[in-house]
Amino acid sequence: MLLVPVLAFAEACIGIGIFVSGALLFALAVFLYSNQVGSVETIAGLAFIGAVVGDHFGYYCGYLLGPRLMDSTLGRRYRDQLLRAETMVRRFGSTAIFIGRFIPALRSILPAVIGVSGYSRLRYSLVDGLACVAWVVALAFLVMGVDILVF
Repeated sequence: MLLVPVLAFAEACIGIGIFVSGALLFALAVFLYSNQVGSVETIAGLAFIGAVVGDHFGYYCGYLLGPRLMDSTLGRRYRDQLLRAETMVRRFGSTAIFIGRFIPALRSILPAVIGVSGYSRLRYSLVDGLACVAWVVALAFLVMGVDILVF
């Protein structure tokens, strides 16, 4: 069960999330639920904690490190994704935070870009919390759906 928040954190965490697929978390959640190791509520709650912590870690990296993050080796390597995320933030604001939680290519980068942009910490926390709630609800429904279809 402890792998659930670790994987949710890893897929949302800047630098790590690019390499950790949400499919690993999904497969683990389906396995745990199908084998009655944990309830869907427990799995969703643990995933929520990992996702929020991962998102906020990225936000505060961007907030505290600012432009140095964009000029880092990681920033240069993923320049195109960072620029897409920055454009999305400027264009859509809070909606970008919400939508970004559901787009794997942006999920780990967007929080740092939002932090660099100087977006309000309180507003980010509120919108990100709502986005993570919606994300874990979707995860829970998918896990239960797969369990019904397969098992």
